[in-house]
Amino acid sequence: MKKLNDSKYLLILFAPCLLYYLIFHYAPMFGIIISFKDYNLFTGVWNSEWVGLKYFKMFFESPDFFVLLRNTFLLGLYKFIFGFPIPIIFALLLNEVKNMFFKRFVQTVSYLPHFISNVVVASMIVVFLSADGVVNRMISHLGIDSINWMITPELFRTIFVSSEIWQHMGWETIIFLAALTGINPQLYEAAEIDGAGRFAKLRYITIPGILPAIFIVGILNIGQVLEIGFEKVFLLYNPVTYETADIISTYVYRVGLVHGNYSYATAIGLFLGVISFIFLFAANYFSKKSGQESLW
Repeated sequence: MKKLNDSKYLLILFAPCLLYYLIFHYAPMFGIIISFKDYNLFTGVWNSEWVGLKYFKMFFESPDFFVLLRNTFLLGLYKFIFGFPIPIIFALLLNEVKNMFFKRFVQTVSYLPHFISNVVVASMIVVFLSADGVVNRMISHLGIDSINWMITPELFRTIFVSSEIWQHMGWETIIFLAALTGINPQLYEAAEIDGAGRFAKLRYITIPGILPAIFIVGILNIGQVLEIGFEKVFLLYNPVTYETADIISTYVYRVGLVHGNYSYATAIGLFLGVISFIFLFAANYFSKKSGQESLW
């Protein structure tokens, strides 16, 4: 009780966050039961017929299964491979800047895209990459034929991943900049006395100092490889680019909200959640076994 009393103000501050997760994340989990039922909106959850794994089998046997899984996995993988290192590199570069005004200016400019809604970002991409958009005008001046960016399936992944990196790079840098401030400055002073150069200090002090943060963020990002944001994909794709752009979340939207098959959509969503948990657990397990930071 003494510990609770001493921490009462911290608990009061934590309470809104706890309520948010309980109401909007944990309470709706009750709804996964309809993935095992032939749910009817008029008969309700309890009176709907129990069908077991019917809709899971339907999804696994669907001709769209491997296409959706491939598209979702590749988008998440490319986003992780190309998007995860860039905030780290950007934070290391910013850390070397001595002019505080320039450093803060660059930080502010890099943070701003994170606060732009996906609707606006998608609109900007469509305008810039349209047939008579800025990009095609620029390359036409170089003697290159215009490219149908938004209706070329092979280009969708590049466009999506590039926009994700541009939009979130600055915001994700905050974590690594905070980790950099926790490194003892005396380590750098001792290294300078020993004659260490900038790259030696980066290799033996800076990177090891932020390594725990890198592993934690990496584990969380691996767990989200299949959790590709629905909004931007939905706003950017079209039937022509379904071959590479259609992912599990957009497919769930179509079969669930458009066609009204809520049980089928819930079953697909539950499958996606289980696979994401496996990814997260595996990444955390290997990180822990290698002697690095882990979530539990």
